[in-house]
Amino acid sequence: MTKKVVLAYSGGLDTSVAIRWLNDKGWDVIAFTVDLGEKKDLDTIQQRALKTGASAAYVADGREAFLNLFVWPSLQAGAIYEKQYPLATALGRPLIAAMLVQVARREGATAIAHGCTGKGNDQVRFDVAAAALAPELEVVAPVREWAMNRDDEIEYALKHGIEVPATVRSPYSTDENLWGRSIEAGVLEDPWAEPPADVYAWTADPRECPDQAAYVEIGFKSGIPLMLDGRPAGPLELVTALNRLGGRHGVGRIDHLENRLVGIKSREIYEAPAAVLLLQAHQALEDITLPKEVARFKEQVAQQWAQLVYDGLWFSPLRDALYAFVAETQAHVDGEVRLKLFKGSSQVVGRKSASQLYQLSLATYGKGDAFDQSAAAGFIKLWGLGVRTASQVQGRLHAQDLQHLLRDVKRLAP
Repeated sequence: MTKKVVLAYSGGLDTSVAIRWLNDKGWDVIAFTVDLGEKKDLDTIQQRALKTGASAAYVADGREAFLNLFVWPSLQAGAIYEKQYPLATALGRPLIAAMLVQVARREGATAIAHGCTGKGNDQVRFDVAAAALAPELEVVAPVREWAMNRDDEIEYALKHGIEVPATVRSPYSTDENLWGRSIEAGVLEDPWAEPPADVYAWTADPRECPDQAAYVEIGFKSGIPLMLDGRPAGPLELVTALNRLGGRHGVGRIDHLENRLVGIKSREIYEAPAAVLLLQAHQALEDITLPKEVARFKEQVAQQWAQLVYDGLWFSPLRDALYAFVAETQAHVDGEVRLKLFKGSSQVVGRKSASQLYQLSLATYGKGDAFDQSAAAGFIKLWGLGVRTASQVQGRLHAQDLQHLLRDVKRLAP
């Protein structure tokens, strides 16, 4: 009996060759393509899959699910991998894996397949997500097995009459979805080389951006963005608009030398205008609404969340447990943040919330100051009591030699 496999199909060279290669291995291939905002011609891709040898071809719109189920929780968590990468590709993979599993069960398939290499992170994300959601399914990765380079693949495609896009190779390898665009390979593999202009597709060169700054206001409810410039905006509309606005003003370029899960360092260029703006705005709103202790502990949770997502562990007990904490912290993260965009930079220039813990009467040094300054002396005395006692009993509490600090002082007396 022919075995069925559901292939994550992009329509490119690798996965087109994979259809025929899997057929030759005895697999009945069902192609699956999901739109996460890549602006691809899905009808053409679907037809190409059938012409290449797939017995069926699915296409699905995953954009709203991607934002609601994966991006928004990560935004609430404040997750940024190694303080730079907003996890665009990493967040898309568990959704694709979950949809592959659903198609596999619908079609009675015994396996899923993807076009990832054995060198990257995405293979881990697909394989581990599938193990979590459907441990009974086999995972097939043709590119890890067939030992063909790109020239070999092109020759294979020509030999077997496989229709593929133009064979003139871009010097870069790219991936994109609504939350960001990643670029690697080519000259970017030299970490000393400045990224050339042709690397960027979403963001304008800051030198060519408008001479007038742009302002945008983003409204949040429970840490989720729902308003844009004072009016309601759905997830897709909001992210699309911020990608466009941020890109026009050169915001969202990231040059990251990152640590891959497989143990190598990789130089990646990212464009993520909406992600950068929303993460910045969300952080500003948390700054004004979260208690100090919660905010500081949440930084550790954000780092752990980002690591889990990057490492392919979205579907894990720890990530679920962390979200219970994150959701609790977002109960009062409501309000508006105003950002200023100008020639490649974005800056928070205003924030407000009905739940804000910033109180003018406590913060002001002017009229209306309600802070009880008389309480400070007693507080400081108790706060420093341990240090004072240790100094009195044990002597010097530091390793520095401070005897010569006044060596060059000038003293003047009448």
